[in-house]
Amino acid sequence: MVQKYQSPVRVYKHPFELVMAAYERRFPTCHLIPMFVASEVMNEETNEDCSTTRVERRCALDVDAPRLLKRIAGVDYVYFNQQNTLNRKERTLHIESHNETFSNRVIIHETCLYSVHPENEAWTCFEQTASLDIKSFFGFESNVEKIAMKQYASSINKGKEIIEFYLKELEDEGITQVARWTPSSLPLPVPTPSSLSSSPPSPLPKLTVTPAISIPIPLPTDAKDSVVSSQEEKQDGSSSSSSSAALQTDILTEILAGTPEDKLDADYIKRYLGDLTPLQESCLIRLRKWLQETHKGKIPKDEHILRFLRARDFNMDKAREILCQSLTWRKQHQVDYLLETWSSPQVLQDFYTGGWHHHDRDGRPLYVLRLGQMDTKGLVRALGEESLLRHVLSINEEGLRRCEENTKVFGRPISCWTCLVDLEGLNMRHLWRPGVKALLRIIEVVEANYPETLGRLLILRAPRVFPVLWTLVSPFIDENTRKKFLIYAGNDYQGPGGLVDYIDKEIIPDFLGGECMCEVPEGGLVPKSMYRTAEEMESEDIRLWTETIYQSASVFKGAPHELLIQIIDASSVITWDFDMCKGDVVFNIYHSKRAPQPLKKEALGAPGGNNVQLIDKSWTLGQDYSMVESPLTCKEGESVQGSHITRWPGFYILQWKFSHMAACSATNMPRVDDVLATLQVSSHKCKVMYYTEVLGSEDFRAACCDVHSLGSMTSLESSHSGFSQLSAATTSSSQSQSSSMISR
Repeated sequence: MVQKYQSPVRVYKHPFELVMAAYERRFPTCHLIPMFVASEVMNEETNEDCSTTRVERRCALDVDAPRLLKRIAGVDYVYFNQQNTLNRKERTLHIESHNETFSNRVIIHETCLYSVHPENEAWTCFEQTASLDIKSFFGFESNVEKIAMKQYASSINKGKEIIEFYLKELEDEGITQVARWTPSSLPLPVPTPSSLSSSPPSPLPKLTVTPAISIPIPLPTDAKDSVVSSQEEKQDGSSSSSSSAALQTDILTEILAGTPEDKLDADYIKRYLGDLTPLQESCLIRLRKWLQETHKGKIPKDEHILRFLRARDFNMDKAREILCQSLTWRKQHQVDYLLETWSSPQVLQDFYTGGWHHHDRDGRPLYVLRLGQMDTKGLVRALGEESLLRHVLSINEEGLRRCEENTKVFGRPISCWTCLVDLEGLNMRHLWRPGVKALLRIIEVVEANYPETLGRLLILRAPRVFPVLWTLVSPFIDENTRKKFLIYAGNDYQGPGGLVDYIDKEIIPDFLGGECMCEVPEGGLVPKSMYRTAEEMESEDIRLWTETIYQSASVFKGAPHELLIQIIDASSVITWDFDMCKGDVVFNIYHSKRAPQPLKKEALGAPGGNNVQLIDKSWTLGQDYSMVESPLTCKEGESVQGSHITRWPGFYILQWKFSHMAACSATNMPRVDDVLATLQVSSHKCKVMYYTEVLGSEDFRAACCDVHSLGSMTSLESSHSGFSQLSAATTSSSQSQSSSMISR
């Protein structure tokens, strides 16, 4: 398995030329990096105007590996090749390195880039990527991988310090700036180790080796000069082959062609997200990049992505799976708009005994819940499960908002809140079966969609009945969450190690013996006159849970799902937004002059589910109907957004078709990858969640302008995108206040 690493952008607040002078001082050896034994220049060439210099170096590393492993490998040092390209005109340094020693067993590849900060030409940026592919190492693959990861992490942490050290050394010598290259200036001398290094060049040590083994330790990034090649900004096209030329040109002039790829600054990460290890930073950046590619235009905020990574111990595949499921859930139930659309019923305002109350000692928002005083049975009977769930979700959304505010106020990352639960008054009536069922469902939904948002849960005055309740609910709570629970029985919370250790004495609520007035409702019994009948509650629950603009459909092998749209005005625009909840499909758009007749479900061959097939098997493509958009393959977890300008009136059919069938039929001879993908399919059922809308050309043009002004991307052809407001700006306006380099 190939291990990949991606660093954030690290910023040196010094000009590029000065950073290059500091960088060259690290050769041929660097006393700050003991493992960096020696280096020698193998080849060097400069173009005629001295604007570009290419240097190839061979570096020797004394890898920090167990002696037994070195003896098995038969080596004392590991050798790497580096190719550096310094472009003085563009002010960039590209560095690419790979292992020379035992490359037939281990492949290590690193690329780095020094470049000028896009917003301040007096600053210099550094980026780095690396990959490690261990093919075989006599059964020591896992050990070698751990050594490599340890070596990589330590080299990254040291890299910036080393550059800063040599920058300080230059400053002490009175060198505070280096002249920039210009075409008319005299050729600049290429810095050499003999002119910049305080120690004389040392020859590379000899290597005694059995040429079939390899120690896979990445060359210490900044320590040896590995630097990442710059990532090109992606451009998303916006054209529609089926639209009229005049309308297409008119609309295209008003639509953003593409947005630059986002990059995270290391200082921004530390300021707004917290102290992360290099490997954790890499997971965040790579998952974020994947979301950019599959949910283009808008992606979740960085702190939201980080919560899901933490919930899965930075296992990127597991975090990606639950994050995609949560994003689909948020979109389907319009959770992003909950704070604007949800209005708590009066019964909740009067009898729900919970509310926000200042913050704890760590600056986390503090939520107080007097569960023992709450009439859970009365609230369930008066509101139903869904209303209670919506209210709890609104509390979580408000908590996310308050965390962002407190991050700005306290000047440090605050990503979770503290909950204080007072159980005085808890008794057997709280164990009413429907009430416990509602509580378990709320816990299940919150655990799945708000991981790592609870920093600490303080349970006070737990009565004897509490163990019974805890036995019922604890299996539904994640183990990491359970570790954050602190339970106090009786009045034990008032002594040392109690409440005052987590909450300032001045804000302890009055009902807990403090002096601060708490505006949380006192609760009481909900009047039975407010109870609803079972039919009324069921009707309300269905209304709330199905209150969405999205529809769901099943796609089966041999039975695509198709949607019919009638167009009267030839200048209309069909827009769509759909998520692949399960499986892979191919998305097509067809046009027909006559209306197709829907087939009976029994004739579809589908084993149930919401599935409609419209195109008759007797129809011939090119005669009865025609394809108006190129097929688009959509994979599980992806979100797709797009639009089509209609050229003719008539009937348009949007089709979602089982993917591997189309993939294999595209050529006479199926590819090996297609065959393997087919064999791996464990189910012939896919699930898609979609929303479509038909707009007039003027309305669409106005909508594009509105979206453009918000900084998102709209395309006339399908683009993988997301509409989530949660994803509305990966970085809030606070990012612009930092020195982070985020290209938007």
